[in-house]
Amino acid sequence: MSHVGKILEAIIKDKLLGHLTLHSLVNASQHGFLPRKSCLTNLLEFLEYVTHAVDSGKPVDVIYLDFQKAFDKVPRARLLNKLLAHRIYGKILQWIGEWLNEWQRRVVLNGNVSSWLLYVISGVPQGSILGPLLFLIFINEINKGRVLLASYLNLQMT
Repeated sequence: MSHVGKILEAIIKDKLLGHLTLHSLVNASQHGFLPRKSCLTNLLEFLEYVTHAVDSGKPVDVIYLDFQKAFDKVPRARLLNKLLAHRIYGKILQWIGEWLNEWQRRVVLNGNVSSWLLYVISGVPQGSILGPLLFLIFINEINKGRVLLASYLNLQMT
């Protein structure tokens, strides 16, 4: 991507992040791809939760998920619908939709380069500036059912 394209991508990312932050649209449990949050802050928050639960005599179950090739599996139509639901519309939504549809891939192996492959039909571009934020928006509600599940399990145990 050209330098001008990367600059535009960075501006849009900053505006989107500002919008999401201003309207509290990012789940507090999200730590990836956000300023002042990281794997370390996620781990510390989780450790605090587990320590408190164990000190209170509550059981703790942990499930780890590995989203293999997760960036490649994001359905773009659903992503655009989530952006729309977050009141991201108009020219920005149109630009993001067109930007996502312009990506192509090629393979480089031992210095040999293939021709450009067909346009990629799903996913967000890895290595881009905007891709990680779009992925975060897509998975933002991944633990939405956690509270309901915890309530259900708590009722079953009492």
